[in-house]
Amino acid sequence: MKILVCISHVPDTTSKINFTEGNTKFDTNGVQFVINPNDEFGLTRAMWFKEKQGASVDVINVGGTETEPTLRKALAIGADAAIRVNTEAKDGFAVAKELAKVVTDGNYDLVIAGRESIDYNGGMVPGMLASMIDANFVTNCIHLEVEGNNAKAVREIDGGKESVSTTLPLVIGGQKGLVEESDLRIPNMRGIMMARKKPLTVLEPTTSTTETNSVSFEKPVPKGAVTLVDADNIDQLINLLHNEAKVI
Repeated sequence: MKILVCISHVPDTTSKINFTEGNTKFDTNGVQFVINPNDEFGLTRAMWFKEKQGASVDVINVGGTETEPTLRKALAIGADAAIRVNTEAKDGFAVAKELAKVVTDGNYDLVIAGRESIDYNGGMVPGMLASMIDANFVTNCIHLEVEGNNAKAVREIDGGKESVSTTLPLVIGGQKGLVEESDLRIPNMRGIMMARKKPLTVLEPTTSTTETNSVSFEKPVPKGAVTLVDADNIDQLINLLHNEAKVI
């Protein structure tokens, strides 16, 4: 089985986010970037298929040279090879088109992507990719088994879970639950050294056309001040809820 894992290069959730040029550009200064968490669950599941079933695992990112350390981390975790499409990931449709070209040329059986990236939270790339390559698609995936050409998956739905069966080729949008958090891997020294010798192929984009562009960004309104009330002072609490918060 030949697996391609899509890797997004995203800001760490602990990073302080700012914008420049009149709130039209994301300020990367001082920001630590990591593998998108949903993608990391997918990568870990792909490593299980590699170790248990002898699958080959490639990773791919659409982005500039600044994303290569993230790809190298994926290689250090155990991926066999990495691919970077040399264009900025501005638009979900354009990213899906670039991925579709690589998947088709590489004859991949299974594509594992995160259901969404934690920066723009678009949640559109896996579904569009599946449509472009005429593959089956399961999103919000929290469990996946593959035997031969058949796959069984479990996905989250409103109020519960749904078990589905399908066939390869398959694209999944994975998330937390695809593996346990305790199963996530930290690259060791041997993996880091081996990653330096593994191939990282850079491909030029097939098109520079994008369907959408970010016009401006706006940060959430800062949280208001917190008023602490002594646990025994019920009268003050009622007064504040009635006269200031106006919720009773």
